Amino acid sequence: MTDRGELLKLSSITKAYPGVVANSDVSLRIGQGEIHALLGENGAGKSTLVKMIYGLVKPDQGRMEFMGRAFAPEEPRAARLAGVAMVFQHFSLFDALNVAENVALGMENPPPMKTLASRIKEVSTEYGLPLDPSRTVGDLSAGERQRVEIIRCLLQDPKLLIMDEPTSVLTPQEVEILFRTLRQLAAEGTSILYISHKLEEIRALCDAATILRRGKVVASCIPRESTAREMAELMVGATLTPPARKEGPKGKPVLEVKGLSVASPIPFGTSLKDITFTVAEGQVLGVAGVAGNGQDELLLALSGELRTAPGTVSLEGVDLGQMGPNARRAKGLVSAPEERLGHAAVPDMSLVENALLSGQVRKGLAKNGFIDWAKTRSFAEEIIASFDVRTPGTDVAARSLSGGTLQKFVVGRELLQNPGVIVINQPTWGVDAAAAAAIRQAILDRAANGAAVVFISQDLDELLEIADDFAALNEGRLSPVRPVKGLTIREIGLMMGGAHGMEVAHHAH
Repeated sequence: MTDRGELLKLSSITKAYPGVVANSDVSLRIGQGEIHALLGENGAGKSTLVKMIYGLVKPDQGRMEFMGRAFAPEEPRAARLAGVAMVFQHFSLFDALNVAENVALGMENPPPMKTLASRIKEVSTEYGLPLDPSRTVGDLSAGERQRVEIIRCLLQDPKLLIMDEPTSVLTPQEVEILFRTLRQLAAEGTSILYISHKLEEIRALCDAATILRRGKVVASCIPRESTAREMAELMVGATLTPPARKEGPKGKPVLEVKGLSVASPIPFGTSLKDITFTVAEGQVLGVAGVAGNGQDELLLALSGELRTAPGTVSLEGVDLGQMGPNARRAKGLVSAPEERLGHAAVPDMSLVENALLSGQVRKGLAKNGFIDWAKTRSFAEEIIASFDVRTPGTDVAARSLSGGTLQKFVVGRELLQNPGVIVINQPTWGVDAAAAAAIRQAILDRAANGAAVVFISQDLDELLEIADDFAALNEGRLSPVRPVKGLTIREIGLMMGGAHGMEVAHHAH
């Protein structure tokens, strides 16, 4: 990178928390106008590192230099004033306010609203991310919300833009638009530090990559000269094996959904519109879609948390419509929602108590209203052993586990109930590659034993790896189900974007 000046230089940065070293002796350089990827599994130390650059966390040792000067921001405001902007993975926007109001809230000295609105229009158009300043944020798609965050950053004219998992909520078409914008920014001299799990994206976008594993820099590479597999193996430190699939004959239809329409109980949620599909014994149906297109609602309607009209959801011919979650579990349908803390698990309850909450019916953990704690504890221990849940014991509170560890527990709790139907949303979200592979394999093993699986995920690579058949949710509608074999990424993008039937054929030319 000799042709570019150096913008940011980290030397021997170390940051430890009780019981874990998040970053150990990390050194990193980013050139001006360079798009630099930061790679690593969950828990590798990426977030801690960017938080230090953004002034949210102070390093214990080491030094940072920004534009050739010592850099030690006391708080994010100081980092922003120096020229560092950050787009977070979870948006910090107010649904009830409009775009311009949200942008103003993120600025140190916002100009008058009228001036700001015209600046937003101007800058968003200039960078190919058009935004209407007067639209209410609650009505925007995930991709448009992200534009609000990016434009808010660009109005500060940053020298370094940090992006954390920016494409997890975008369709393939929106990703292309984002990448065009980022390349344009880089060409104008803005440096970008880009965190993502999606290796093909990094190959397409980034000039350089630094790979972290367990808090240390283990390698750096030029992504377009490496394969995704090579980068994945550097991240994991092992050779990845794709999951083993036993191609068995599909059994009889088990879960049938016919003309399911239901209003969303979630504020700014997406109602389901006329959803129809069937899943047979041993079949894995992958349901894709960008966040906020009805995934949570589909899980609620199938799990029984949301009651549905008679005749819309049935299991082996039995109408489930008015049954709640426990009655559905008794019939063999288990589910695991996306939101771990608070939905799949009660944060302040122990793992034993959390095992009881969903395991009680199928595992016979209570008799005549009395809880069999010994049996419950051994169920919790079985989950921990089978799913390699890293925990000091069964009595710790769910909230004390890391996200990925708790996820293994939550998924294991459902899969060990010998279910006939598994409905699962984002089961590997925020889980490191090894744990994600273990979860996928466990689900495939259940399918091989005859379970029908509805696997909802925003990770296309994961769906293509695990699913037999594929459908996409868009604004609460489900595309026709198609076999995974022979599907192209382009067709998938069109399905996710809501192009159905004729339009797909029309777009193919």
